Amino acid sequence: MSAPAKPGDKSAPAKPTGRGLADQLAKLGLARDADLVLHLPLRYEDHTRLVPLASLSPGLAVQTEGVIVNTDVQYRPRRQLVCLIADPRQRDAQLVLRFFTFYPSQQKALAPGNRLRVFGDVRPGHFGLEIVHPQFKVVAEDSPLPDRLTPVYPTTAGLSQETLRKLVARTLAADPALTAETLPESMVARRKLWKFGDAVAFLHAPPPRLSELTQRALDARTHPAWTRLKFDELLAQQLSLKAHRRARSQRRAPVLTGSGALTRRLLERVPFTLTRAQQRVWREIAHDLKRASPMQRLLQGDVGCGKTIVAALAALQAIESGKQVAFMAPTEILAEQHYRKLVSWLEGIDVAVAWLSGSVPAKERRKAREALASGATPFAIGTHALFQEGVELPNLGLAIIDEQHRFGVAQRLALRGKGQAEAHQLMMSATPIPRTLAMTFYADLDVSAIDEMPPGRMAVATRMVNQKRRAEIVAWVGKACAEGRQAYWVCPLIEESEKLELQTAVALHAELTAALPTLAVGLLHGRMKPDEKTATMAAFVDGRIAVLVATTVIEVGVDVPNASIMVIEHAERFGLSQLHQLRGRVGRGAAESTCVLLFEEPLGEVAKMRLKVIFENNDGFEIARQDLVIRGPGEFLGAKQSGVPLLRFADLERDVALIEQARDAAETLLAQEPEAAAAHLERWLGGRAEFIRA
Repeated sequence: MSAPAKPGDKSAPAKPTGRGLADQLAKLGLARDADLVLHLPLRYEDHTRLVPLASLSPGLAVQTEGVIVNTDVQYRPRRQLVCLIADPRQRDAQLVLRFFTFYPSQQKALAPGNRLRVFGDVRPGHFGLEIVHPQFKVVAEDSPLPDRLTPVYPTTAGLSQETLRKLVARTLAADPALTAETLPESMVARRKLWKFGDAVAFLHAPPPRLSELTQRALDARTHPAWTRLKFDELLAQQLSLKAHRRARSQRRAPVLTGSGALTRRLLERVPFTLTRAQQRVWREIAHDLKRASPMQRLLQGDVGCGKTIVAALAALQAIESGKQVAFMAPTEILAEQHYRKLVSWLEGIDVAVAWLSGSVPAKERRKAREALASGATPFAIGTHALFQEGVELPNLGLAIIDEQHRFGVAQRLALRGKGQAEAHQLMMSATPIPRTLAMTFYADLDVSAIDEMPPGRMAVATRMVNQKRRAEIVAWVGKACAEGRQAYWVCPLIEESEKLELQTAVALHAELTAALPTLAVGLLHGRMKPDEKTATMAAFVDGRIAVLVATTVIEVGVDVPNASIMVIEHAERFGLSQLHQLRGRVGRGAAESTCVLLFEEPLGEVAKMRLKVIFENNDGFEIARQDLVIRGPGEFLGAKQSGVPLLRFADLERDVALIEQARDAAETLLAQEPEAAAAHLERWLGGRAEFIRA
């Protein structure tokens, strides 16, 4: 192993020798010795005892031993290596070992007469009990057994458990500094935590003969050793985010006091009054914009709660202050909808607005860029095109990013960095953030929530319908649309797939066109040309299309008040967030609205859970909470784009108390023990700045 190193020393590689091994370790995120220390087992196997062959029973994972009677390669029903072992003292006590993939070296080791020690799940077979692909090794009679439980680690292809076990054990023995305490003794004692070194040693190599209670706690990750590691992990996350917040407070951004003239005129023009929640959130944002440190605020709210008007007010406060504003959305349909809505609200108010997207003709795009570069146009709305090279916003004061989780860290930085000074940033999300997520992954942001719906917004009725009743739904949609209503019909794919036998948008459009000959049926999907998508959406908005067949390009932001029916094809294939967003496309007008979840049986357990949640709930916050439970934070956030380290050990539902403790401890460490805070961060993050949110 490498030379001894301080905890978290980036110069201490986790590999002993060999580029191939280093690459395999890198896939697991193991670049340093400290990473191996924190590479904790998924579970444990009990290799401390042998179960006699005669005492085996199906359904158990056990270790047993016997002498090989014969080994044979069979070809039916497919090629496999079959080995029979028996107890020499009781020849009728036998076990079949079955290998569907094997190597010459394995076949050689499984020669008749060799004594094997095997571990695996016992199951009934055609010729008695068997284990498929057991762990095995050739041993001498009376070979000693391990005195501790055997850890099973997360691994990758080509990296064996045995190699990982040896690496971890060698690393732990090589340098006591790797398990030294980073936290003040008073903090550990006050919270009755195990010492770090004791916790790590216990988790990598638990002692044998644990009590049933201790074994359950170990398996459930509620044992005090796990509690210490979870606390340390949450503390590192809190330290990184709080350090980022402190650093941000030292940076400078333009002070956007505004005059109030444009914001007052906008509020006079729009045909509605802000809800109390909108007013509260607007005051929070307006206060932030008047400060010299850059705002990084997340504006969250359920579908249809009215986030766009608050963003518009923020934009006008920046423009009143002589600054430019960039408003970016992830899809062209959503960005264009924002553009049209904002232009209609700003009509009669002297504010020039530029529209930038990939579909804008070159001549118009060049003209818009020139106006933005000169400062003549203060307001830019668009897609990813806003942060591309060639777009200059020299006076940028505020960047507004809708559906922020769909953009990567680099993209958000590219937009924010368009100005000569650092811009304020307002991020919006229609996927409400559960409380535990807000306390952890969003702890560095100021979070505002619009938790009140505009008056008159009715709840959407949700129906679950089996595909067997499809014809009834087609007839019902046809009747409703013939009476003047409009419908979305959404499906997840746009062309045939051999793997997923799903109804596709193209085929569905043909089906509904034939089934509803008196109605105009439109088609909208991501592979259409931008001008085709715009024309189709405009026709639907104007009522010239009665039924719009679409993929999830209409998931967010699309606002057609007359559309009161949403049919979701193969609803079991969608995530909870998507289902809730799609349902939110209806219920925006005076008519009673319905969302039909068409599902195909049989349903998997996760699909059943998702459909049950969406059927029983209209509250986006509760749906988001249950979505977090089902999917975990990695998928919920979009792990690749979150910009903060994902939790490996702590559970956001079960470990709320630890989250609270870690928040308090982080404040204490940063204020009173900055060296301890730095050492703790180094152990857990290794100075990897890319983990800090941009």
